[in-house]
Amino acid sequence: MVRISNLKLIEILRENARTPFLRMAEALGVSEAAVRKRVKKLESDGVIKKYTIDVDLRKLGFEVNALIGLDTKPENYLVVLEKLKGMKETASVYATSGDHMILIECWFRNANELIEFCKKLESTCEVTRICPAIILEKVK
Repeated sequence: MVRISNLKLIEILRENARTPFLRMAEALGVSEAAVRKRVKKLESDGVIKKYTIDVDLRKLGFEVNALIGLDTKPENYLVVLEKLKGMKETASVYATSGDHMILIECWFRNANELIEFCKKLESTCEVTRICPAIILEKVK
C-alpha cells in the first residue's frame, strides 16, 4: 500500500489549488479516493484552512505591491492591528517579531496612493514608524 505524503499533496495544491483529484492521484501513485479522503481529512483537521488564487495585480491596474513594516507603542498594538484589518488597502496583516511589530501587504494603483496611505497611517493609526518596501517581482 502506498501512503500519501501530506507535504507532497499540499505542494501540488499550493502550485494549483484547482488540480483535479485524479491528476493528484496519478502524480502520487494512489487512487483518486485516497486523495479525496486525505484532502478531506486535512481540511477537517484545519491543516488546509482555505483555497486561494494567485492574482496578477498589474493586470487589475495595481502597479505598486508593497510590504510595509510598522511599529507602534505597545499600548496601541492591538488597536492598530484591528484598524489595519479593516482597511481596504491592506491585503494581509501580520503580527511579527524582528525589525517591525506589524507587517502589512498592500496594493496600490500608483506610488501616490502608497504615499497617501502612509500619511493616513501616520495620522490615524498611532504608528511610530513606517517602513515601506515595494515588491519588484515575485520570484516564488
